[in-house]
Amino acid sequence: MAKHPAVVLLSGGLDSTTVLAIAKERGFEPYALTFRYGQRHEGEIQAAKRVAEHLGVAEQVIVDIDLRLFGGSALTSDIAVPKGRAVEDMGEGIPVTYVPARNTIFLSFALAWAEVLGADDIFIGVNALDYSGYPDCRPEYIEAYQRMANLATKAGVEGNQRLTIHTPLIALSKAQIVREGLRLGVDYGITLTCYDPSADGRACGECDACLLRQKGFAENGMADPAPYQSDSLAAS
Repeated sequence: MAKHPAVVLLSGGLDSTTVLAIAKERGFEPYALTFRYGQRHEGEIQAAKRVAEHLGVAEQVIVDIDLRLFGGSALTSDIAVPKGRAVEDMGEGIPVTYVPARNTIFLSFALAWAEVLGADDIFIGVNALDYSGYPDCRPEYIEAYQRMANLATKAGVEGNQRLTIHTPLIALSKAQIVREGLRLGVDYGITLTCYDPSADGRACGECDACLLRQKGFAENGMADPAPYQSDSLAAS
């Protein structure tokens, strides 16, 4: 029996990679959607390509948009990425790494591709428990978007599509996400979660994303297998 297609938003980071593995385990045929949106590093795109090849997808589309036109984020403009913050401070307010309306934009592209594919399912690696503070990672946002999406397409209006947005990580801690990915055989050494990596794709080890990721691995009793800039410094 043919597998049902699903669009999976894939950045090449820890969360989206785990979500791709979950979608495959649930029996979907994944179509990976990756964005070059003006983020400050190309390494994210290369990581997404590695992950798509490693886990296997029916197709990967890399969409080029330029959110630097609007700025407003440390990821798309000349705003410094916070470094060395205590984990307990990360949940206070919305961080400068928030990209205005990013998930709304990404989900809109996913919705368009899902309609073309005849897919009823979209997977996204949003997480509302272990940090974030991002308004577009909350359950109520996803629920509202899903309601809107089912009103927004020809397939939905004609009754040929009933879209579900899957958020399997939304209530998991980073440690739980790592544990789930390890169970599914994910190679986290090929992923990149960092907000400010080096040109060769090594993580900084100091931004919020790196610190939370390292915490997740430490709570599983292991070191993060991804390459860090400190590794190359130590080697030299």
